[in-house]
This record gives sequence, C-alpha cells and structure tokens, in this order.
Amino acid sequence: MADFYQNGIVTTLHNLTDRSTEELEQELISFSKIRPMSLVLPSLYSELERPALAKIIEELAKVPYLSEIIIGLDQATAEQFEHAQQYFGDLPQHVRILWNDGPRLRALDGQLNEHNLSPREPGKGRNVWYCFGYALASGKGKAIALHDCDITTYSRDMLARLLYPVANPLFNYEFCKGFYARYADGKLNGRVARLLVTPLLKALKKIEGYDDYLDYLDSFRYSLAGEFSMQSDVLNDLRIPSDWGLEIGVLSEIYRNHSTRRICQVDIADVYDHKHQDLGNEGLDGGLAKMATDITKAVIRKLATQGHEFSPGKLRTLKATYYRMALDFIENYQADALINGLRLDRHAEEKAVELFAKAIMSAGETFLERPAETPFIPSWNRVQSAIPEFMEKLYEAVEADNCR
Repeated sequence: MADFYQNGIVTTLHNLTDRSTEELEQELISFSKIRPMSLVLPSLYSELERPALAKIIEELAKVPYLSEIIIGLDQATAEQFEHAQQYFGDLPQHVRILWNDGPRLRALDGQLNEHNLSPREPGKGRNVWYCFGYALASGKGKAIALHDCDITTYSRDMLARLLYPVANPLFNYEFCKGFYARYADGKLNGRVARLLVTPLLKALKKIEGYDDYLDYLDSFRYSLAGEFSMQSDVLNDLRIPSDWGLEIGVLSEIYRNHSTRRICQVDIADVYDHKHQDLGNEGLDGGLAKMATDITKAVIRKLATQGHEFSPGKLRTLKATYYRMALDFIENYQADALINGLRLDRHAEEKAVELFAKAIMSAGETFLERPAETPFIPSWNRVQSAIPEFMEKLYEAVEADNCR
C-alpha cells in the first residue's frame, strides 16, 4: 500500500484504497464517450509463443471501454502474420495489427527512406513509432496507452489505472507514466533503474548543480517503465528514440513539449515482473550493458542541448561520482531487501555497477566523438509536412493487411 507523499515536480497518483477494478472500469466507460481510448501493444512474433502474452490477451478480453487495440508485430513471416490474426481474433475490441515486415508497410518505409525520414534501426522504437502513426491516422482514440507484451504479472486493473489520469475529462494531464515495485520470486529486480539511472542522476546533480531537467527525471519513481499513456495530440510532436533510450527519450520529449503540471505518474501494480535480460559483457554490445549505454547517451545529449558542456575530464569525474553513489545505494537496497524478506546478491549488484560505470564512459566518449548524431525518429508532424498523403496511405495499408 503506497503513501500519499509527493516528491519532485511531477504529480504522483497513489494506490491508497485498492479501489476495485470494476468501479474504475465503470468510470472509464463513461469517460470513453468523451475521450475514446486506444491501446498500443508493440510485440515480436516470438511473444505469441510465450505464456505472458496469452495471459495479457485473456485479461484484455474483459476490458469494456477500449475503442481500439493496435498491435505492432515485428519479425513475422506471412504465415506467422496469419497466425497472429487468429491469435488476436478473439478480442472483442476493434483490433488492427501492423505487419511491419509485410510488403505494404515495407513499401511505405521505402517511401519514407527516400525523404530520409525512415527509422534507422529495427526494434521497439520503430515499432512504437509506426503504431503511433496509425493511431493518429485512425483517429479512434483520444487517450492512448502503451504497455509491453512480456508482463508476467499482468491484470486488467493495470490498464485501468494507467489510462484513468488522461481519460478523465476533469483532469488536465496530457501524459502519465506508470510505476510499480520491481520484485518477484523473492528477489529484488529492476537493476538498470536502481543501479544506473538513480545514482547517475544524483551524480549529475552533484556535478552540474541544480537543473530542472535532472530534477524532472529524478521525480519519476520508475523512469524506465514501459507503461505510459497520453492524449492523442501529444503524438504529433513526439520524437521516438530508436534505441534502448526509448523510455528516457520519451520522458525528455514530453519535458520539452509540455508543462510539468500536465505530467503525472500513477501506481499501477503492487508487484510487476516481465522477461529479464542478461547483464551483458565488457563489449557493451548487448543485454543490460547496451541498455545502460543508450540510456546514458540519451541523458547526456539532452543536457548538452540545454547548454551543459562535456569533456573527457568531466566524464571521468562523472564515472567516479556515479560509482561511489551506486555502491552506497547497494547498501540501501540490501537493507530494504532484508527487511522485506527478499534476496539481494551483493556481488552481482557490484558487478553490475562496475559494468554500468564502463557504459557511462563509453556513452560519453561516443557523444564526444559524434556530437551531431540524431538518434530520434522524426515526428509525425514532420512526416505529414514532407508527405501530406502518407497518413492516409498508412491507414489504407494496415486496413488492407487486416482485411485479408
């Protein structure tokens, strides 16, 4: 049970009374008459072969207020796309699957590439970007939610609490981020959030002094959560990062475009677990190490756009400050784990911190070598300016794929 404490510059909406899902859903049904709601699900085809997504679909089938479910499907052959249509076919809502590897969407991607507007890298960022484009083209949703397809502890009240702040017409929130506790099977999880993001932000604050952006990021209880919701108008100017910096990048874009008074975070689950990744290796080319590198690059780039200067000397100072703070945080987490009867492997935690410290240096060096690099996919406003008919073509292509 959460408390009512407000910290930082972003409003926190708690789960104080454990309100029933049915009661929340009745209100959301009434809100949907004014603000119809859509859900975006970015997915690899391989998720259809795992039990987590089956449970999610079972729960979503009970949701009575959604106008539309948009599924971004990656790495699927024609046969697999047909299977996906059957797999999601029992959902009672209006469902559309974006077959991202299909000939129609590939042709449209080629058209974008001619204007240097195509997403550079495959992955979740590209998937989400196309789903948002279709959501704008469809126009069926005024409040849009997104969550991953690998949540093993999913229940439909998570979606109800995630959408409520942007669906309620009495609220003025334009963007809402979900948060939750990260533990499962008697073990404290969330290593990148705990051991990279939190001490990194604290270290940057110590080195750079007060900064609104750093205070903003530090206000989120789980900044790496893949669950968020927003008003549909937000999608027009939103630039999606193409790498593992997606969640931090989206928060940075929201900060750039919107007042912090229109941004909130909401407690959506007492317990949350999903598919875990390996820590990675010294090469920083995979696993959590690659994620840590991309996240750090995203933060450094954002600070640079606000006038902060970075040099090799400052990067060394940042690494040293981060390392000391991260080790101190491990002691805090160990105490928190023990009082709650959870396990925490001190050796594994320190090993992660050592690798993350190397990732911070690598990210900083990459920025200094390539300061003009543009990691964001262009906004949909820019696409519509360059190719006015593109949204209509995207809508027609998805409809043609789904009406086979």
